[in-house]
Amino acid sequence: MAFNSETLLDPTGWHILRILQENARASFSEIGRQVGLSAPAVAERVRRLEDAGVITGYHAEIDPVKIGLPILAIIRIASTGAAFTQCADAVKHMPEVLECHRITGNDSFSIKVRVASILHLETLIDQLQPYGGTTTTLVLSSAVTRRTIDHAPDAVVDARSAQV
Repeated sequence: MAFNSETLLDPTGWHILRILQENARASFSEIGRQVGLSAPAVAERVRRLEDAGVITGYHAEIDPVKIGLPILAIIRIASTGAAFTQCADAVKHMPEVLECHRITGNDSFSIKVRVASILHLETLIDQLQPYGGTTTTLVLSSAVTRRTIDHAPDAVVDARSAQV
């Protein structure tokens, strides 16, 4: 299905997206009450948002401390040549890796990890050493851990103007 942002991402579409980001288990009836649509109309809107790839999945949020992974760290890796591709492939198979981003600057990757202990972190860093120099930062606390993506009309207008 072709993506048509004007029909899918109208104010009602954005309202539906906000509700689902805040509570993916909200029923179509509950969403309908909040946005002024029937449950079948909400179901159709959500299906179209899924088909267009705007909604890519639904997730349960888990407390990492309660499952034994209290330490959050960011590992940056400066990798080049063949090691770059090998590193990208290797981190896909490391269960401690929550996110891995290719970045600009002196480093190649920024990797967000959750581990059980400092020893666990040290072992993970040792596994990453063959791919390049690492710099590790322990996260002490987080001011923002998750944010709902909301419609920003000015940003949309600015982005469209830049394309002209």
